Amino acid sequence: MLKRKTGKIALGFAVAFSASAALATVAQARDLTVVSWGGAYQDAQKKVYFEPFKKAAGVAMNDESWDGGVGVLRAKVQGGAATWDLVQVESDELAVGCEEGLFEKMDYSKIGGEAAYIPPSVNPCGVGAILYDFVLGYDKDKLKQAPNGWADFFDTKKIPGKRALRQGPKTTLEIALMADGVAPKDVYKVLATDEGIERAFKKLDTIKGDIVWWKAGAQPPQLLASGEVAMTSVYNGRIDTANKNDKKNFGIVWDGALFTLDSWVILKGSPNKDAAYKFLDFAGKAENQSKLSQNIAYGTSNKDAAALLAPAVLKDLPTAPDNIKNAVEINVGFWLENIDRLTERFNKWAAK
Repeated sequence: MLKRKTGKIALGFAVAFSASAALATVAQARDLTVVSWGGAYQDAQKKVYFEPFKKAAGVAMNDESWDGGVGVLRAKVQGGAATWDLVQVESDELAVGCEEGLFEKMDYSKIGGEAAYIPPSVNPCGVGAILYDFVLGYDKDKLKQAPNGWADFFDTKKIPGKRALRQGPKTTLEIALMADGVAPKDVYKVLATDEGIERAFKKLDTIKGDIVWWKAGAQPPQLLASGEVAMTSVYNGRIDTANKNDKKNFGIVWDGALFTLDSWVILKGSPNKDAAYKFLDFAGKAENQSKLSQNIAYGTSNKDAAALLAPAVLKDLPTAPDNIKNAVEINVGFWLENIDRLTERFNKWAAK
């Protein structure tokens, strides 16, 4: 049997209490930690946001990267040991995390007011960081005739060769409907019906034997460069990077592009909320956002950022007026509700 020694136990409790209090103080006093997606994108953020902010604001800050997943955020917050403050999240993570109470409510009065931002980037739990597109990409050196849109993507007589699409129903079904003549503004209205879903799969049937499926964002430029496919759906930033860094001559068709946003969120219970808002205010200013777009071809959330860009830079951004006018915002609510059943349907179709 364990012998109880009152004095030592009391002393032990006192030491343990002091240690936990000290740890709590350290936790409260830790540096602001900002988390993004790594790679060339985070390199650009370090250059135009992170380092200038630390110098201008005198705030101690660390940056880390992650691979996404609302479960990661859930564990951080609900586990009570969150070491992150600001995290860049995708649109579905924003929606689910907001509903579950994983994020602080956004106080726009501290970051310039809601009116400073484009409407799709304003959310009760976050503020838009970047806007990017799934576009039709092709190699200008290999195609004698440039495609005009998704209808040409499905026309193997007009433009022979394989086509690449992201594996899964999301974006693929929208593209199929636009190729079949559905106006971009009506895509989700049609897709919300059983008839619309049948129509999308029927259209995919017409090129099923010519489809190469991709999973990772790095694959589409590689497929174009190798000549394995004539056209592909692709993240617009990947085309821009291939052209700049690898001296490719890839083209983009912006008509019928599918766009989405990543947002900044403050994790619930962050001890560094004041510093987080200072960072968001800095990163939300038009002059700073314009510098990001100069370094990587993503659109940003401040309404006035695009006006500060040279025409040569603006023309390659998804937020350029001509590029966004006929684009479709990926409907987060639709996919949160339907992703499971449509993925099951897609997998059965693909396996036939």
